[in-house]
Amino acid sequence: MQLNHTNLTVSDVETTTAFFEEYFDLEKRGGSPAITILSDDAGTVLTLMRGKEGEDIKYPSSFHIGFFVDDEDLVDEKHRRLEEDGYDVTDVKMRHNTYDFYVEAPGGFSIEFGAR
Repeated sequence: MQLNHTNLTVSDVETTTAFFEEYFDLEKRGGSPAITILSDDAGTVLTLMRGKEGEDIKYPSSFHIGFFVDDEDLVDEKHRRLEEDGYDVTDVKMRHNTYDFYVEAPGGFSIEFGAR
């Protein structure tokens, strides 16, 4: 069995799609103003779905998705870019054998980016 995709509900599909394209190398593969399908060459599939009109989209404070790379220098570079572009990022730290940081993404959830 293989996980097919992850769906996140967001208030602004277009803005969140652009964020994933710019910083996390996902490409838009289809969709509409209400839903976008993103993927990469590694087999990641992420769908972004617009919430219902007036719906308060709220993820639990501990909810996040994670992306990992093989090189700590890539983690530092991603952190620098996101911070320079004004995103809310935590400090880069070694946690549980992972060199990582978290960033608040458009859409109201966090992303962990790290190297093991």
